[in-house]
Amino acid sequence: MAFIFDMNGTMIDDMAFHLEGWYNKLNELGAGLTKEEVRSHMYGKNEELLERIFGKGHFTTEQMATYARQKEEIYQAAFLPHLQLIAGLPTFLEKAAASHIPMALGTAADKFNVDYVLDNLNIRHYFQAIVGAEDVSSSKPDPEVFLKAATALGVAPETCIVFEDAPKGVEAAANAGMKAVVITTMHTRSEFDQYDNIIAFIADYNDPVLQTLV
Repeated sequence: MAFIFDMNGTMIDDMAFHLEGWYNKLNELGAGLTKEEVRSHMYGKNEELLERIFGKGHFTTEQMATYARQKEEIYQAAFLPHLQLIAGLPTFLEKAAASHIPMALGTAADKFNVDYVLDNLNIRHYFQAIVGAEDVSSSKPDPEVFLKAATALGVAPETCIVFEDAPKGVEAAANAGMKAVVITTMHTRSEFDQYDNIIAFIADYNDPVLQTLV
C-alpha cells in the first residue's frame, strides 16, 4: 500500500484563498466571472485555467506565466498567516511514516507553490516522490500525475490510495486504477456521486476511518 496526496485543499485548507486570488486576477483581466464560475474552472495547471476562460492564443506564454505568478504571490501572502496542515494530518503522516507506507505528492501546483507549502511546514521528508505541474504534460482528470507518482515510489497503481478534495482529482485516481479518500474542504459529497472508487469521505484526518489504513 502507498499513499498519494493532492496538496491544495487536501493537505492544507487554502482553496478559498486560491478562489479569491483567481477571482480578482481574472476579473482584472476582463473575464467578468462570478466567484462560482471561477470556482468551476479551478483545476489543472494555471495556464490551462487561463486558456479555458480566455481561449487558446489570447495571451502569450510569457503573459500567462506572469499572470499566474502574480496570482500565486497574492495567494501566498494572504494565506501565510493561516498556513497549517489540516487537523489530524500531522499525526496521520507520522503514523504512516512509522508504518513504512510509501508516500508521494501528486499535485497540479507548480514548484513555486509546492516549495511554499512543504518548506514552510517542514514536511518534505515525508514524501519519497513529488510530482507537480512541471512534471506532467496532461493535467487531472488525466491519470498521469498519479501514475508518475506510483512509478517514482516503485509501487503498482492498484496498491495506491489517493487523498483528494476535488472531483477531477478523484476522476484522475479512477483513471489510474486507484482508490480515493475524499476530504470535503471545497466540495460536497453529492459532487462525487458519479465516482465508484471512493473508499471514504472525511472532514479532516482525525476521522476514525483512517485508523484502518495505518
